[in-house]
Amino acid sequence: MEKPEISQKSPIPVEVKKGETYYWCSCGKSANQPFCDGSHKETSFAPRAFTAEKDETVYFCACKQTKNPPFCDGTHKNV
Repeated sequence: MEKPEISQKSPIPVEVKKGETYYWCSCGKSANQPFCDGSHKETSFAPRAFTAEKDETVYFCACKQTKNPPFCDGTHKNV
């Protein structure tokens, strides 16, 4: 099974807006972290859509190893 690239070992905080959809990069190759820029096209990965339910700060996973995508679950502490 293909493994994603680790873009960084800490979460990326993002101010999201209610009703907007964001596409989280799951491959780790995007130059626009934590969001997809299409770099996954040569991989088995696909972006994960997230629609914000309210205006808030969310912490997107950047190590790409989370068990709760697209959110950080602290796994970066062990990679």
